[in-house]
Amino acid sequence: MPRKAEYTRKTNETNIAVAVCIDGKGISNIRTGIGFLDHMLELLARHGLFDLEVKADGDLRVDAHHTAEDIGIVLGTALKEALGDKVSIKRYGTSFVPMDETLAMVSIDLSGRPYLVYRGGILAAGISSEGFDFALVEEFFRAVAFNSGMTLHMEVLYGSNLHHVAEALFKAFARALREASGIDAAIQGVLSTKGVL
Repeated sequence: MPRKAEYTRKTNETNIAVAVCIDGKGISNIRTGIGFLDHMLELLARHGLFDLEVKADGDLRVDAHHTAEDIGIVLGTALKEALGDKVSIKRYGTSFVPMDETLAMVSIDLSGRPYLVYRGGILAAGISSEGFDFALVEEFFRAVAFNSGMTLHMEVLYGSNLHHVAEALFKAFARALREASGIDAAIQGVLSTKGVL
């Protein structure tokens, strides 16, 4: 059975629907109203080989903050549900991804203990050509980590082009999550002495 889930969340600020299949082929259908975020989520699906649908209506007249953060909340919740009891998953995943002059690293533990260490370098102060605040990359991943119950470490080792930096982080996250969520038949139950993740 493919591991998949759907989750929706409606507030006074946003209306978000996400469907994810961990055992997918990298097919995506993304409509967030934020072109840059659409591109990043398409990369996430393709490089993680997850099937991903995201439909978002947000208060973009204010800015992209609520929409980006709430998509992270809904995606994180859907991932948690899709992973289920985590039987036989590898649990850990790490990926280094180069993007031209940029190198990013992401390391994940699907531990059930939410935590984020984020060292996004120059992203904190940048704005894209369409007005996307690159500081929202951290907000998005914080929401994913805390709502999925993953420990997530992200670091930009170096890089100068903001688009490349963000893209390397999303690709590295996708590849690390693919590794961590992968099934290993040699793992009986869950990969923990506690017996639960």
